[in-house]
Amino acid sequence: MQGQNFIKTLLFVVFFAVGAAAMAISALHNDLVTYYQNRHYLKQAENLTLRLESLNSDYDALLVRLEEDPNLIKRLAPAAIGAEHTEPNTVHPRATSRDLAEAKKALAELSRAEPNEPVLPMWLQRCGQGRRRMSLFAVGAALVLLCFVCFAPRKAPDEKT
Repeated sequence: MQGQNFIKTLLFVVFFAVGAAAMAISALHNDLVTYYQNRHYLKQAENLTLRLESLNSDYDALLVRLEEDPNLIKRLAPAAIGAEHTEPNTVHPRATSRDLAEAKKALAELSRAEPNEPVLPMWLQRCGQGRRRMSLFAVGAALVLLCFVCFAPRKAPDEKT
């Protein structure tokens, strides 16, 4: 008798949990979508923050180098602002359109290499479709009702009968 009660209780808990989860997912779909979108935006913001911190550290290192070597500005100014060089007998190569095209291609491959994870998981997208969402709620409610009907405790037989 104890084994039957244990199995009955276990089945009740499993079926009730599945039914309640189905109803909860169906009812809270919009909140789950908002949660996953916010989580995605948070990850993007963290990545952007890391990139900005890296740029700040590079900038700080450049400032330290500028303080140590005052002639660095004279060497960097023509490259930074595109000014013509005035030193005689010096060759200053310019980037060709072919070099620029290769650099653009390399940057495009680099941007494609970064994984773009979907904002919503596939199971949540499937559960959010109109008919599926309604049927998921109905099936979950039916499963919960079935649990209460089938696994209800039995009344003890009357002693009078």
